Amino acid sequence: MQRRGTARGDGSLFDVIAAHSALLAQSGRGAGVPIRELLLVLFTAAVITFLATGAVRLFALKFGAVAVPRDRDVHVTPTPRLGGVGMYVGFAAALLFAQQLPALTRGFEYGTKDIPAALVSGGVIVLVGIIDDRWGLDALTKFVGQVTAAGVLVVMGVSWFVLYLPFNGTTLVLDQLQSGLVTVLIAVVMINAMNFVDGLDGLAAGLGLIAALAICVFSVGLLHEQGGDVSAYPPAMLAAALAGACLGFLPHNFQPARIFMGDSGSMLIGLMLAAISTSASGRIPLSAYGTRDILGLLSPLLLVGAVMFIPILDLLLAVVRRTRAGRSPFSPDKMHLHHRLLQIGHSHRRVVLLIYLWVGVLAFGAVGSALFDRRIVVLLVAGGLVFALVVTAVPSLRLKQVPGRDRVGEP
Repeated sequence: MQRRGTARGDGSLFDVIAAHSALLAQSGRGAGVPIRELLLVLFTAAVITFLATGAVRLFALKFGAVAVPRDRDVHVTPTPRLGGVGMYVGFAAALLFAQQLPALTRGFEYGTKDIPAALVSGGVIVLVGIIDDRWGLDALTKFVGQVTAAGVLVVMGVSWFVLYLPFNGTTLVLDQLQSGLVTVLIAVVMINAMNFVDGLDGLAAGLGLIAALAICVFSVGLLHEQGGDVSAYPPAMLAAALAGACLGFLPHNFQPARIFMGDSGSMLIGLMLAAISTSASGRIPLSAYGTRDILGLLSPLLLVGAVMFIPILDLLLAVVRRTRAGRSPFSPDKMHLHHRLLQIGHSHRRVVLLIYLWVGVLAFGAVGSALFDRRIVVLLVAGGLVFALVVTAVPSLRLKQVPGRDRVGEP
């Protein structure tokens, strides 16, 4: 483990980006940021996922991968699983398509291992999910599968090797073992957070879409700041492909769902978000900014925390709740965040939209803090959080005004 000092600068990250953009416009290199191509990758992933998911649904019915309603479930009719297979097909196809685009192919030609690592590890986690969706896996076996998939990322060269320390303005450079352990830990936490939150139609797919879009915007900001450097292409392409896969799956999965993504889908989203965030973390120059740019330097970590705050909070509360009750942390119950929102009077769709709102405000607030005037971003985020809090509390306030009622639907 090594500590490396950061260069001091007077300008903020936003000022640096603006200066770079002006220079690029003068030199004619500003066109090096392939925004239109990234949108095409997103659209391709969405279309292919949408089409593939219809075929996967028919296969899941014949294969026997069907979710039969249980006491803790919200759905009331048997519904096929394996939606993650269609998402992975769209995700992989979009990246293969991106390799054929002249503006993006350079991102595959300069020795980057991020995209192959994401595809291989994603295939591993989808395979584990297929087995669990069809036959069921115990918690330990599933955990081993998650660690294996995360380990593939590390072995293939994707890991958090740099951490920025805001307290003394230095950079913490991790050795191979430390970076591997940190990456596996982050990946497993994100995988399980998405898995735990996948309890309502459209919830996990929507959160994956919001998170992927936020990271894609952040990566495009890096591309602008670095003058279209091809080394910053992988996280942008991966994020665009994942956002498209989630978008293409949503029409099949939004309430009432015709197919569930299952563990094959929720674990895929969590792992890919970990891979994309890890990939983006290695694209920020180690000595480009000064001490005023703490948010910019810490943005990958802040972004991970922001986009996964609600799912991880739900995960931690579930672990504490079950442990205190003397049960396994992985034992299911009906006390997740979305269950509680349903209990206070929100409809199924409103619960999903509310969680979209909370995650969207936090995610794009983290992105905006690194790319725009932070004072404006703070005001917008504060306003968004207040609005989200009021909308979330409305059913509870209405309930308190009704005399003689202690619980929703109970006289």
